[in-house]
Amino acid sequence: MSTAALPTDKPVRVLSFSQRLSKWDLKVSPYLYISPFFIMFAIVGLFPIAYTAVISFMDWDLVRNNGTFIGFDQYIWILQQPHFWTALRNTFSIFLLSTVPQLILAIFIAAVLDRNIRAKTFWRMGVLLPFVVAPVAVGLIFNVVFADNFGLINGILGDLGLPGIQWHKEPFWSHIAIATMVNYRWTGYNTLILLAAMQAVNRDYYEAATVDGAGPIRQFFSITLPSLRPTLIFVIITATIGGLQIFDEPRVFDQFGRGGAGQQWLTITLYLYDIGWGQWNFGRAAAMAWILFIIIVLIGLINLLITRSLVRDEGRRGAPVSRRQRRKEVAR
Repeated sequence: MSTAALPTDKPVRVLSFSQRLSKWDLKVSPYLYISPFFIMFAIVGLFPIAYTAVISFMDWDLVRNNGTFIGFDQYIWILQQPHFWTALRNTFSIFLLSTVPQLILAIFIAAVLDRNIRAKTFWRMGVLLPFVVAPVAVGLIFNVVFADNFGLINGILGDLGLPGIQWHKEPFWSHIAIATMVNYRWTGYNTLILLAAMQAVNRDYYEAATVDGAGPIRQFFSITLPSLRPTLIFVIITATIGGLQIFDEPRVFDQFGRGGAGQQWLTITLYLYDIGWGQWNFGRAAAMAWILFIIIVLIGLINLLITRSLVRDEGRRGAPVSRRQRRKEVAR
């Protein structure tokens, strides 16, 4: 009578210390590589935001570095100030006059630079030059251009027999001047971002569209623009954040930096700066900062919803197929 052989136990593999260390290295190393950014963001980003929120509910004493909790009184005080609503109106006016033309012009310039033109590298570098100019230098240059009495534009208008424009007195024209400064600095930056997204679009789509008889304009609206949807969302949101936080341009538009004698171009950030460093009331300034933060979040969400509804991702899914590709598919 034969008996079946009993199964033998498999030998247990013991990992050495170096092997265990290598295994942990593969799992932990990616998090260690990106940890410096999140650590610095927590220190210089999240902590100031949280600390500002705490101060906004207090009557803060800067000398003693402490405060008395007063609840929402700071927020109520700000919302009752006429200057706040003036600053809010001016901020939205300058934001619309700068952001909308800026994005349209950036898309147009990026589309031109994306085509086969001579000296492409030169023109791509040229559009970024205004971005590296210091805001103070931009303010000095455009103060000469938009001066009320002896400005460049008013001089040209005078030669044409037209009356000069009071750039520093009329609210609308002061907003135009400041928006021009913003567009001068940031159009090239957004152009390069959109150009990089255009360069990533598959060139076979344009070849197929050309074979099927689509012109450059039809290709732009049917292929390029839908393919730019993620980049457009990013650019619009960043432009919204920057436009609602505008400070440098209105600050250097005159020598006093108070938003004009009649608050013609007073923005929220200028008003925040005046409350904090002019009136030395950091509790109210913190509350103003949080009101601005909430406004930016709401406007950003609205922009995100509008962009998603207007720019549909049909460029990649509905891209035309060339006749050569159709023949290959039929042959298969």
